[in-house]
Amino acid sequence: MEKSNEPEEFVIGRHPVESALKAGQEVNKLFIQVGIKEEDPTVTEIIKLAKKQKLVISKVPKQKLDQLANNQNHQGVVLGVAAFKYASIDDLFANSEKMGVAPFFAILDNIEDPHNLGSIIRTADAAGVTGVIIPKHRAVGLTATVAKTSAGAIERVPVARVTNLVATIKELKNRGVWIFGTDMKGTDYRRWDANGPVAVVIGNEGKGIAPLVKKHVDEMLTIPMVGDIQSLNASVAASVLIYQGYNSRNPLAGK
Repeated sequence: MEKSNEPEEFVIGRHPVESALKAGQEVNKLFIQVGIKEEDPTVTEIIKLAKKQKLVISKVPKQKLDQLANNQNHQGVVLGVAAFKYASIDDLFANSEKMGVAPFFAILDNIEDPHNLGSIIRTADAAGVTGVIIPKHRAVGLTATVAKTSAGAIERVPVARVTNLVATIKELKNRGVWIFGTDMKGTDYRRWDANGPVAVVIGNEGKGIAPLVKKHVDEMLTIPMVGDIQSLNASVAASVLIYQGYNSRNPLAGK
């Protein structure tokens, strides 16, 4: 496992904090807002988990939490954690085996918005994606904002951070994974059969998939659009494609 560059991060919000505590992430300190209603079942569970792990619990004013959370909605709870850990490509294959399914990876080509990354990880968790791959450079990494947006999914979906996406795609192909990309021209995504080892590449918010990465994709998929705006938000496009992967792997009974 590789740690992110930041020495400490903060998980903010009740459900993300509860997920982090249950996942056994390395935790430094729990901050609870003074006057918060501890009878709330989620807050009660958070405090119970923190005490079980013998964590320092600090009751602080809302202004302190606002500062730690960079003025995001913390719901009165902030958890100081060690830097988020990244998985290796081997870890992603091991997770697929643990889940008892063929590898189903999402490769994110220079996603820059942490909210998009968090949303994609959340969808990946919901739809059975067995690992996410992001590049080290010119892309957002695992941050508190990503963790918050993922609603705790960051603790369940392994994320590998690689130096070179093209080299990683070549490695995946050598290990039997079929690579699918997204483009304006390609096969209608509704025809995509994601059975077997597959990975889908989601491009940058503005530029799409880099030309060099595109050269190594086995097949391009396109999402038909009939409106005037011929593009989708990166996290929305990822969700559409990931769920097509889910649908093809989990057909309705009788189909």
